[in-house]
Amino acid sequence: MTAARALLPRLRGLASAAGSNLRASPQAAAPVVFDRHAKALQRSRAAGHPNARAADYLKDEVASRVVDRILDIKRRYPAIVDLGAGAGHIVKHLDTDITSKVVMCDMSRELLYRDTDLDATREVPVERVVLDEESSLAKHFAPDSLDMVVSNLSLHWVNDLPGTLIQTRQCLKPDGVFIGAMLGGDSLFELRTSLQLAELEREGGVSPRVSPMTVTADMASLLSRAGFTLTTVDVDEIIVDYPSAYDLVDDLRAMGESNAVGLRRPHMHRDTLAAAAEIYRAMHGNPDGSVPATFQIIYLIGWKPADSQPKPAKRGSGRVNLKEVL
Repeated sequence: MTAARALLPRLRGLASAAGSNLRASPQAAAPVVFDRHAKALQRSRAAGHPNARAADYLKDEVASRVVDRILDIKRRYPAIVDLGAGAGHIVKHLDTDITSKVVMCDMSRELLYRDTDLDATREVPVERVVLDEESSLAKHFAPDSLDMVVSNLSLHWVNDLPGTLIQTRQCLKPDGVFIGAMLGGDSLFELRTSLQLAELEREGGVSPRVSPMTVTADMASLLSRAGFTLTTVDVDEIIVDYPSAYDLVDDLRAMGESNAVGLRRPHMHRDTLAAAAEIYRAMHGNPDGSVPATFQIIYLIGWKPADSQPKPAKRGSGRVNLKEVL
């Protein structure tokens, strides 16, 4: 543990240098950080993982919280499009009082069709569409055609997030709504630091083992930049305890949430992984021997502009002097 802490200053320096090298000018094209083909393969493999359904707990929980936000709107939507739907986490929590149909979209056919045997038990009919939300959303859905679009823990793998949000807004009808949840930048910080310290100690350098994620402070401006109005961004944390770091990594694999950074190294040395597990337990472990993993969830709500929406009054149109009121 002492050796791990001694490496922290060097780790911070490397992280700072890496961050400065990754920044792009506002005019630059969206950087290609993630290997979308690799991510599709990971999601397909996850569908066949022996613990696939047992590892649905995180996405099912976040999906229930997304549906809570749908219920807050007090409307019924004829159809809901679910981007990055996976095996169908959102639809588990929907009923006919909310919508008549769910269109589940995912870039992995295997994951999308994993739970077709459960369709007969669902309250809401399901339609499945294989598409990549980053490149094919606007090609598949016509402009001004969708009532509601939701996304549950998939947008953090998108390279061009502003572009995907713009496509979403274009496909929505006026006064249509987008509700999403994605992993935030503080997610899995325990695993990230443990792997980096282990690599520094055993291999003398750091490679991207845990994918970079969106900073919460950027999301409101991204929604506005995409043309949404009446935007809302809020953050939640879910902490899950695991018997060991190995169990966490296996569950991430079963979720389809393995690292998909384009510049990732394909393999990790066994002794480096063992060192990371020990550092994880030493720095973050619980008294009972388990290790916690933090998942930061960013919730997004944005509406497509419409004439019927409330708008701020024109400057100078007020008739009451605040000095007289106060």
